[in-house]
Amino acid sequence: MTLDSRTAIIDTSEGVFDRADFADDSPHEQVVFCQDHATGLKAIIAIHSTTLGPALGGTRFYPYRDEHAAVTDVLRLSRGMTYKAAAAGLHLGGGKAVLIGDPAQIKTPALLEAYGRFVETLNGRYITAGDVGTTSEDMDIIGRSTNHVVARTPAAGGSGDSAPLTAQGVFSSIHAAAESVWGSDDLTGRRVGVEGTGKVGYNLIALLTEAGAVVTASDVNATAAERARAAFPTVVIADSVIDHDIDIYAPCAMGATLTDLTARTLTAAVVCGAANNQLAQPKVEEVLRDRGIIWVPDFVSNSGGLIQVAGEIDNTPHHEVVTQVKHIGATVSHILTRQHQQGILAGQAATDIVRERLFAGDSH
Repeated sequence: MTLDSRTAIIDTSEGVFDRADFADDSPHEQVVFCQDHATGLKAIIAIHSTTLGPALGGTRFYPYRDEHAAVTDVLRLSRGMTYKAAAAGLHLGGGKAVLIGDPAQIKTPALLEAYGRFVETLNGRYITAGDVGTTSEDMDIIGRSTNHVVARTPAAGGSGDSAPLTAQGVFSSIHAAAESVWGSDDLTGRRVGVEGTGKVGYNLIALLTEAGAVVTASDVNATAAERARAAFPTVVIADSVIDHDIDIYAPCAMGATLTDLTARTLTAAVVCGAANNQLAQPKVEEVLRDRGIIWVPDFVSNSGGLIQVAGEIDNTPHHEVVTQVKHIGATVSHILTRQHQQGILAGQAATDIVRERLFAGDSH
């Protein structure tokens, strides 16, 4: 097993250190390209910041169209993890890893073990967990090669799947946004479009229907959509939800669904979901704001899973972790209050809170 030192296939104007696809006022500390020919592993580990503690972030296994797309995703996701941890008040930094390829085709125990050995070479600067395309069982296998892994199965000493608490954090955030927009957090009769019925979306649908919301859901994966249809008979399964007549749009699949076009046609008054990097460009939030639409910054609303795995590191009792996750709603309320009082975007209000904490941490 050797580290592959090739330069990623990206334009010179969009390098690892200075991306043109998002405003980067906090450059990455370290980006590692990993390759193991024997297992077919091709991975990128990005450490954005260790100012507040070791960088923690999941491992995404996805069939990227090329290395350029993989680099873009891992840099955005790792930066988002720094913000997520800081906004949640955790003593952790931000990192992320992507494994390039279709997990249904190439994921093997040997490949995951090889990846674990690369994680181990970072000596605890990066701690990994599950994400799209990986499971708690995969974390158990990765854990054969490194101790720097969380979200393993309970049988292996971990806290298990983080999807339920991620969904709980989004649910608490939706309550806070509803209170801000309509003066009540009662979701009875509210029309919610859940985009993505995978692990997090499925759990969010369960919480929403129990709260009396009228849910329309969509998923590009027909099997996942049918699973949701069978479990929740009142839920309408549609080809798309973003263009439906809804009160709340909850993106819980891949990111960048909010473009200039979709932001101008969206009927929802609230956008709050679990997907990372929901805005295709930062300026999209201005379009939402101008149309009177509240966007809850994704790095705040989807931090429940991070809080859960951080609890593993600190040995926090489960009931205390649940309380911390539900407190995300209070954080959202604070952000929206700050937004209104200062006349700024919600994203700016959340970012200011993060930068204040990072600056305080950097000054010690």
